[in-house]
Amino acid sequence: MAALRSVFEPGSNRWAMRRAQWISLGLTDDDMAKPKIAIVNSSSDLASCFSHLDGIVGPLKVAISDAGGIGFEIRTAAPSDAITSAGAAGQYILPSRDLIVSDIEVAAEGALLDGMVCLSSCDKTTPAHLMAAGRLNIPTIVVACGYQPSGVYRGQDVDFEDIFAYAGHVAAGRMTVDELAEMSRCAVTGPGVCAGMGTANSMHIAAEALGMALPGSTPVRAGSPKMWQTAADAGRRVVELVNQDVKPRSILTTGAFRNAVTAILAISGSVNCIKHLQAVAVEAGCDADVYRLFETLAPQVPLLSAVKPNGHRRIDEFENAGGALGLLRQLAPLLDLSQPTVSGQTVGDLVDGVPAVDEDVIRPLDAPLARHPGIVILRGSLAPDGAVAKRTVADDGVRRFTGPARVFRSREDGLDAIRAGQVHAGEALILTGLGLRGAPGMGFTSAFVFALDGAGLSGKVAVITDGQLSGLVNNGISVAEVSPEGAAGGPLGLVRDGDAVSVDLDARTIDLHVTDAELDQRRAALPPLTPPPGCGWLSVYARTVRPLTRGATLGG
Repeated sequence: MAALRSVFEPGSNRWAMRRAQWISLGLTDDDMAKPKIAIVNSSSDLASCFSHLDGIVGPLKVAISDAGGIGFEIRTAAPSDAITSAGAAGQYILPSRDLIVSDIEVAAEGALLDGMVCLSSCDKTTPAHLMAAGRLNIPTIVVACGYQPSGVYRGQDVDFEDIFAYAGHVAAGRMTVDELAEMSRCAVTGPGVCAGMGTANSMHIAAEALGMALPGSTPVRAGSPKMWQTAADAGRRVVELVNQDVKPRSILTTGAFRNAVTAILAISGSVNCIKHLQAVAVEAGCDADVYRLFETLAPQVPLLSAVKPNGHRRIDEFENAGGALGLLRQLAPLLDLSQPTVSGQTVGDLVDGVPAVDEDVIRPLDAPLARHPGIVILRGSLAPDGAVAKRTVADDGVRRFTGPARVFRSREDGLDAIRAGQVHAGEALILTGLGLRGAPGMGFTSAFVFALDGAGLSGKVAVITDGQLSGLVNNGISVAEVSPEGAAGGPLGLVRDGDAVSVDLDARTIDLHVTDAELDQRRAALPPLTPPPGCGWLSVYARTVRPLTRGATLGG
């Protein structure tokens, strides 16, 4: 049994202070010698994504206690894309991820706790929990707390993703406010994350593919017997991990990231997984280049499943067909099967024990839905360090585009132009200054794409931004996270109205057709980039955030 860092020498100052505090909470001297487990609860009343997490803490404490440990609930920020994106044009969304990591560090490292069970829900909580596991390197299990049940609107299935999409139709007069209000009343019928293959479910699956979630635990319906069983199993297993001294960095290896990238490509998961997985690798001290993994593996990994918004399948169908473990079984020839997991078994051991998969929902490798990549890393003169785009499963949309640029320097300016009918087919719509430092925090530009759809312009224009898009965006040619960002001197910030821009998803290129001499003149005229004044979180973030190639992690 490994020595516990939480056990202090009797008679020492630290021992005396801790004993006084914890005895007052009802702990005994015997409890002081047990593994002390942080129950990381990223909970909030602000969104249904998190509304059920508080109820999981009590039973999880019991499971930890039954296994010989002591559970301590610690709380963090709990951002929801649907709610937290309202302020500062969505700039708080990505920076909240790193705030959660530091929340966890302060509590778990400050108290020298021995392990963690992380209750993961909405988009940024799962990557934050994985990043914290890598940073602190104490035994950790991620528990995906599930997707929300959806409803029916006028005889048709409707979910939260539809609200995203149809909100843009109101401004264009294709749907009334009353119709959207009625749809929104039906879309979410219980707690949990968005019920599509957006960032939340994609990252839950990635956590299992990495080996950091218990096998067979993702995706899962919130409040289901499987969710409750997983939480109990995690409580028992984390105490074993502490006793065996099994730490995250022994699991979060290059092979694990390769497996996770393979899984995300096979389901055409959220493009946000790229920067999140890169951030996890950075925090875990692993030299995996996640962006290059997506580039090199994309031609080799076929599309095996198409959950909304990629296709017509629902997330519960994917779960019932075999879920992440069933997906890994289908992908076995492409995986590093020797990789360890928090279960104590290797990936190979786990997939060998998987029963038959519903191959109508999760296809076998030799009969995929498609062989082209669903996630594409683009490079070229407009994005020397890369940019990200999605291709549909059917791949029946526009894949090549050349047109004159129309430049907007805020999401609101772009939305105003759409409402005024000033955006036209054939234009390359550039939203710049929305990157990590320029926004700061990456502007949330999904509303712009959905407004274009509502105006009937999807597939008729290209959208190119250094901001971020929701993991649910899958409309036309939409290119996000252009790097280097425009505000930091990247080519995107040098584009002017009328410049020729081209995108080729097949060739994976994105180019600005302007001479180097002209770009040098424009760059010299740029004002210096200065962070927002004051001590607010966005100002701190702007001064410390590193590029996307480092996962947008924070550093000196």
